Amino acid sequence: MTFRTILSAAFAAVLAVAAQAEDMKMSVTTSFANSGLADVLLPEIKKDTGINVQLLIVGTGQALKLGAQGDVDAVLVHAKAAELAWLAEGNGTHRREIMYNDFILVGPSDDPAAAGSAAQATEALSAIAGAQAPFVSRGDNSGTHKMELRLWKAAGIEPQGDWYRAVGQGMGAALNTASGMNAYIMSDRASWLKFANKGDLKLVYEGDPILFNQYAYMPVNPEKHSHAKIEQANALEAWLVSDRARELIDGYTLNGEKLFTFNAKAE
Repeated sequence: MTFRTILSAAFAAVLAVAAQAEDMKMSVTTSFANSGLADVLLPEIKKDTGINVQLLIVGTGQALKLGAQGDVDAVLVHAKAAELAWLAEGNGTHRREIMYNDFILVGPSDDPAAAGSAAQATEALSAIAGAQAPFVSRGDNSGTHKMELRLWKAAGIEPQGDWYRAVGQGMGAALNTASGMNAYIMSDRASWLKFANKGDLKLVYEGDPILFNQYAYMPVNPEKHSHAKIEQANALEAWLVSDRARELIDGYTLNGEKLFTFNAKAE
């Protein structure tokens, strides 16, 4: 083997290590992935920063667990109380709000429980429970599931019985189940707009301020997991709060409807 061959091989190895160093892993919610926004953002992130963001797509609860275990370098989720508890346990460095949309109630087009006539989200759920109309719950400890449980509790209802079905699946799969059953379900707006298999379902209830749905970004704490790629995580955060991110997030629409609103604040 010549010196030139050895040098070329060494240089190729250095390049491979450098390229690998620009990879990072981020756990994200199924609602973020189902919306299609990730397909818009990730190529632009790689082009602008050189970072290849690999997504682990799960519910918020599992996304936070992956961060706590050091299996990812950052998380992007939407359940503020759980996020603050996760930070308090020392799992992340900080929390940065990026964008929001809202939760909605979807149901049969004839709305047999008259949930759409409710003045508040808790009243809509009470109407569904009172009618024992079929309701599909994600049942997966996701941000959407956490919001649903919060509303049932606020309504003073413990949902149970044949009318209530917890499927333990992501947003897309849960919506498919609801479509097949012609049942009510809580969804984030972006997933519903992107969902193709709507069947006889329609948006039944929206607009209660309690349904506000904030997404936040949190780097994993390198003091807890020394292998966490904090430089890449910080660079990704800088991009996510940039004017370029604002342009792409606010500009992402489907059939003329906006799926997310950018609300990151400069520090």
